Amino acid sequence: MSEPLILQPTLPADACVIWLHGLGADRYDFLPVAEALQAILPSTRFVLPQAPTQAVTINGGWAMPSWYDILAMSPARAINQDQLETSAQQVMDLIEAQRDSGIDPSRIILAGFSQGGAVVLHTAFLRWNGPLGGVLALSTYGPTFDPALTLEPARRTIPVYCLHGSQDDVVLPAMGRAAYDWLSQRGVSVEWQDYPMAHEVLPAEIGDIATWLQARLS
Repeated sequence: MSEPLILQPTLPADACVIWLHGLGADRYDFLPVAEALQAILPSTRFVLPQAPTQAVTINGGWAMPSWYDILAMSPARAINQDQLETSAQQVMDLIEAQRDSGIDPSRIILAGFSQGGAVVLHTAFLRWNGPLGGVLALSTYGPTFDPALTLEPARRTIPVYCLHGSQDDVVLPAMGRAAYDWLSQRGVSVEWQDYPMAHEVLPAEIGDIATWLQARLS
């Protein structure tokens, strides 16, 4: 497995954002975004991990960077649960590495776009046991947010910012909104923001993310 791309801040690191790319992309995909955000967060380290290259069933079995295999798109996305758990463990290992380097986990933010966002939502609310600074969920959904599940009180304290394109035809806005609703119904402090865009990232969205991060890490 490839080593993550790590952007060290100009000041001594006292916070960290771990940012997962989407299906078919790589660890360099959000490098320009991380660099722009680090310019206004000079003591925040950015960690950009790389998904393994593996076959993706819905894409004809072609191998590409993916956090988990998607077996079918409908009626609900069927995924390889074992691969999702492996990716979640990779994220938890990164959290622990940052904690061991001296970063308080309450100042560690998990961020992810599309499939990467699904991994961080699963990790933060169903796997990781401990404080976190928050979750940025970009154009994503909650593949394991079962209606029957409840949340432990500690997990309800993790703030979430859901950002989605109103014209997204890859991860439909309704899928993102369902994840937002699931969190909101369980007492999580979650915000929703949509934009007139498809399955992508816009400068206005990055500006909103910067404001959200500054409020938690400055």
